[in-house]
Amino acid sequence: MTASEAQARLKAEGFNELPRTERRTIVQLILEVLREPMLLLLLAGGLIYFVLGDLGEALLLLVFASISIVITIVQEARTERVLDSLRDLTSPRALVIRGGEHIRIPGREVVRGDLIMLSEGDRVAADATVLQCDDLLLDESLLTGESVPVRKLAALEQPEAPPAGGDDHPFVFSGTLVVRGSGVAEVTSTGVRSEIGKIGQSLHSLSTEAPRLKQQTTHLVAMFAIASAFVIALTVLLYGLYRGGWLEGVLAGIALGMSMLPEEFPVVLTVFLAMGAWRISQARVLTRRASAIESLGAATVLCTDKTGTLTENRMTVARLVLPDGSQCTPDIAARAEHAFHSLIETGILACVPEPFDPMEKALHSLGPGTGTGRRLAQSYGLRPDLLAMSNVWRGSGDECVVATKGAPETIGMLCGMSAEELAELRAGVDVLARDGLRVLGVARATCAATDPPETQRGFSFRFCGLTGFADPLRPQVKGAVAECRSAGIRVVMITGDYPATASAIATRAGLDPERILTGADAEGMAEAELAQAARGQAVFARIAPAQKLRIVNALKGAGEIVAMTGDGVNDAPSLKAAHIGIAMGGRGTDVAREASSIVLLDDDFGSIVKAIRLGRRIYDNLRKAMSFILAVHVPIAGLALLPLVTGLPLLFGPVHIAFLEMIIDPVCSLVFEAETEERDVMRRPPRSPDEPLPPRPLLAWSALQGALALALTGGVMVTANAYGMPANEVRALTFFSLVLVIVSLIFVNRSFSTSLIEAFTRPNRTLVIIVVFVTTVLSLSLAWPAAADLFRFGPLHSDDLAVTVAAALVSLVLLELSKYPLRHRWPASAP
Repeated sequence: MTASEAQARLKAEGFNELPRTERRTIVQLILEVLREPMLLLLLAGGLIYFVLGDLGEALLLLVFASISIVITIVQEARTERVLDSLRDLTSPRALVIRGGEHIRIPGREVVRGDLIMLSEGDRVAADATVLQCDDLLLDESLLTGESVPVRKLAALEQPEAPPAGGDDHPFVFSGTLVVRGSGVAEVTSTGVRSEIGKIGQSLHSLSTEAPRLKQQTTHLVAMFAIASAFVIALTVLLYGLYRGGWLEGVLAGIALGMSMLPEEFPVVLTVFLAMGAWRISQARVLTRRASAIESLGAATVLCTDKTGTLTENRMTVARLVLPDGSQCTPDIAARAEHAFHSLIETGILACVPEPFDPMEKALHSLGPGTGTGRRLAQSYGLRPDLLAMSNVWRGSGDECVVATKGAPETIGMLCGMSAEELAELRAGVDVLARDGLRVLGVARATCAATDPPETQRGFSFRFCGLTGFADPLRPQVKGAVAECRSAGIRVVMITGDYPATASAIATRAGLDPERILTGADAEGMAEAELAQAARGQAVFARIAPAQKLRIVNALKGAGEIVAMTGDGVNDAPSLKAAHIGIAMGGRGTDVAREASSIVLLDDDFGSIVKAIRLGRRIYDNLRKAMSFILAVHVPIAGLALLPLVTGLPLLFGPVHIAFLEMIIDPVCSLVFEAETEERDVMRRPPRSPDEPLPPRPLLAWSALQGALALALTGGVMVTANAYGMPANEVRALTFFSLVLVIVSLIFVNRSFSTSLIEAFTRPNRTLVIIVVFVTTVLSLSLAWPAAADLFRFGPLHSDDLAVTVAAALVSLVLLELSKYPLRHRWPASAP
């Protein structure tokens, strides 16, 4: 292909890259925020105050509205960068042949039909068919999850390209890495048409699963918004007809509507999850989407990749076997027994001096410095008809040492084994394979330095033994799996590796698999059957990325809350489709990290258990906070409605309600976020995904608290009016009583199952800060004239303040006493 032909094809087919992610503009984000009911009420209230000429209250409401807009935009502006990472990965520089000349060009300019040169250490720029190669091995774990490089052969014809993975195919794929050898390949697919591009397309079409807690919270707020809209309309109508002030009626309606809206729920949910993300980051776990933490606490199934997740994604020599059957497990820190030295030395000499291949690195780690004093005279690479490679080493004498390694049967044939000996060798290899090991045979020979044979068949090899390689299990995995099981979470292993390897790793991890299902088995199953298999003790092996995604979707369709771990590009679609995607940060790819919602920075599988524990703690504390918020709304709404019913002067306007709901309530809710976990948090099954938020017993408990709080604060208000107190003083007395009763409800809701003594003595530094904060705010509202004028508060005396404290103490004692008979009737209300 000439340069002009390449330019024409580039213009026709486009660059070898993925399309950019569509990003929402700031204007779009603001328009989305403006749909929130509470924000609309704040803006409407501010506009009416401005019309009435009350600039101070108008500005205060607009400040509250602006804070809400800024918080939401900051949260929503963290858009996905998955396709950007994929684009970086798929655009390395490439050496191509155009017009007979070797030219190095950016990977994005590679076109179909280009001839690309492949060398050790290169990242493949596009999907291609190998035309020529010399001992070519590629690391395709990026796409398959397999840690062992695969061997490539030159194409004799143009067969259909199979999926990535598997030896002796003449196809290379974009983004994979050449670990040994060289070759020439013709580009067949670029950009979105490549295998990695198809993954990018599937990511582009997938939408991140909305957290159920957020869905439930939004639904709950929407229901209250509809009810409050009706109440606002009715209030304005009644106020205008009977009192004649239509604008004042609108303000009264807005105040009552705001008091009915539990708009603190989204604020509290955001704060809880953000604080949870900070807490879990202390354990080296990064939360990209804070909402995933609460979902993780509800996870019922944990789908995990094998390579790099359960295992360390590095090859080690796990077994050495001599011809007489003697075996040992080598230890890098301690020298192997003397009988195995020849096997180790020969295996190392059969490698290249500076290895890139993981298996050769593992062999070199057993005997660093082996080969010193020798010079590599000649090498024999792998051939399709002879799956072995040999190195000829020359020392100080005239005789050379020849070391070979390769497929055990090929090595046995080179050593001249009989049929019986080959059968015995195969049996030994099968035993190692059942333990999940990759096995190579090793042999040794000598030859004259002056006349080496043309092929490896010309040497008289002596069989030295077998080497078994394994990707070792992470040391903390077995304990983490056991803890997941005790918490009622099923662990399902899904890997692209071979069934024998998958079974061995699963057994060592404590998964106790009853079935090993391959990709072909999964392909023939219906969705319900596939979900049923995944919910049992099954391990999935030889699974392609599309099948992995199908398994996740089948589990989601069966009502499971799915967490998915992974580290490769092949894991990215299923990471994004799962309710919770968990990526490995150290060894994982950028693509997997960007597709996930949680990243384990130290690749510690045990950190998943910490995240689950924190997720459950957050949900428990969130229920406590919501019980508190619902209880608080009853007296707020009641006190806003009471003047309209009784004909008393209107006490609370939008400013007072906004201050309570935007400042006091959310700040008080921070106390619950800091509560420690319950003792049985990891000894109970996950909560039901269908559990309503909040559950009915919790609603009843909140209603009881709210009714008592309304009776006390309403009683203070009516009594103060009966004694003829000025309206500003009644407003201050009622407001102070309400705030102190709200503080008493904090202690009531700290725990449903423990005593009041523990509620006061259990350490919580945030509680102390909040009490000081509330006291300071109340003091300023009285002592600072500007604040008192803004809230229209009159002066309070010591006997007035005593009344407010007494109301709070009565609320605290009565509600604490009511817990004892209710604990047996409403056990579900206790987190």
